[in-house]
Amino acid sequence: MLLRGMPNDIYFKVGMITVIGLSAKNAILIVQFARTLYADGTPLTEAIVAAASGRFRPIVTTSAAFVLDVVPLLVSTDARAESRRSIGTGVFGGAIKATVLRLVFTPLAFYIVVSGQRYIQRGVKSMTRDKAKANAESEVPGGDIQGSQEG
Repeated sequence: MLLRGMPNDIYFKVGMITVIGLSAKNAILIVQFARTLYADGTPLTEAIVAAASGRFRPIVTTSAAFVLDVVPLLVSTDARAESRRSIGTGVFGGAIKATVLRLVFTPLAFYIVVSGQRYIQRGVKSMTRDKAKANAESEVPGGDIQGSQEG
């Protein structure tokens, strides 16, 4: 928008909401496919690479069609051209940037989140094991801790 000397108006903001929707859809496609592969037993990195490469073509074609659909808004010259150019510029640039970034950062974010979950789960399991072990060691078989006192 700034490169074309256009204001950050309501039309631009509506276009950005549309781009956010497209980006979310693309991210969901990658993550859903990666989760399915990972749940089926595929190692994490292989599942992510397979998901990103398997969904690459559908994501790029959808985004390309979306970007090409707004080209007429970019070059509009009629009476309402200012609003059309505003929304077209925001959607055109935003969709290109979002597609490129989404193809790189969605798999990376998925890897970080799943790895973090595994790390936390291992920590919780080891804490539970350590606590159970400490409880087992502190129990004295056959009665109370001080022993019995006969008088």
